[in-house]
Amino acid sequence: MRLTGVLLILALQFFATIAGADGGNTAQDVELRLDDLLARLQEAEAEDFVDIEREIIGIWNHSGSASMDLLLERGQIAMAQQDYPKALEHLSALIDHAPEFAEGYNARATVYYLMDEYALSISDIKQTLILNPQHFGALNGLGLIFEELGNPKSAYKAYTMARAIHPFLENVNESLIALQPLIDGIEL
Repeated sequence: MRLTGVLLILALQFFATIAGADGGNTAQDVELRLDDLLARLQEAEAEDFVDIEREIIGIWNHSGSASMDLLLERGQIAMAQQDYPKALEHLSALIDHAPEFAEGYNARATVYYLMDEYALSISDIKQTLILNPQHFGALNGLGLIFEELGNPKSAYKAYTMARAIHPFLENVNESLIALQPLIDGIEL
């Protein structure tokens, strides 16, 4: 089953949280805040995770450069409008100018996924995870791709890794339940 809607929703959530997450703090302050938020996400109640998730994504969406953030925003808008060539143009420019900014790769991976360019998407997801190993959205996307490619074991592993970071991702938890019989086998 094609889950482009899930990735598009994630992309729109990223776009919606662009405003002011780091408040001008130092990189060390932002990292400490992010570590705290990720720890709080693990201990959150189901009804409390949304605000924590939103703040995490807001931090991830800030490169430290207004011009780079603008390229991300323009890429996300083009993606939401399904103008994938324009989205790729903005996001590739972002990556060229800010190669250490994980969210540029993650957003471009989403565009490639929506274009059914799975190898390119996986490549950008890999770079996202090198730069940000806690990126539950990238792991979720990787699971979606592996599912579509008919590789349930790899999908299950990616989803399990995403859930270890963010226990409340609904489609991840649903996919893990659906994939469990394929991984464990079905008892007769």
